[in-house]
Amino acid sequence: MDISGMAHLIITAGNFKASTDFYRELLPAMGLQIVEDSEEILYCVGARTALGIRKPDPAHAGERANQWRVGLHHYCFRAKNRETVDQAHKLVMALGGKIIHAPEEGPWAPGYYSVLFEDPDGIRGEVNHVPGKGVLAEGAEFRTH
Repeated sequence: MDISGMAHLIITAGNFKASTDFYRELLPAMGLQIVEDSEEILYCVGARTALGIRKPDPAHAGERANQWRVGLHHYCFRAKNRETVDQAHKLVMALGGKIIHAPEEGPWAPGYYSVLFEDPDGIRGEVNHVPGKGVLAEGAEFRTH
């Protein structure tokens, strides 16, 4: 098989209105275009990927995410430079997202620089920049977080 990346990720929001309000501002600022915005889903495409936010089943409306339960731990967008990470940090703060850690360097790859945040449902998102090929570089060490 020969894949070229991840096509899309769909997350289910506990508070659909709060989450779509948040992502409706965040994702276009990161270069993703809104291609569907309905009562059931907000779907944005760009940068060779897509992210969708789906309305929950009524039985689960209002629930919050827990990254340590089965399911999504967090998602991460790769930035082309450190400045984009800094810009994402400022925008998430302006949108009322919870900052888990402000932009900082991390040990996961040489030059790893990222911001980690939570959306209104507690789903964790990250924007990072890794110069060059990162862990794909010859001799690079892979570390998880």
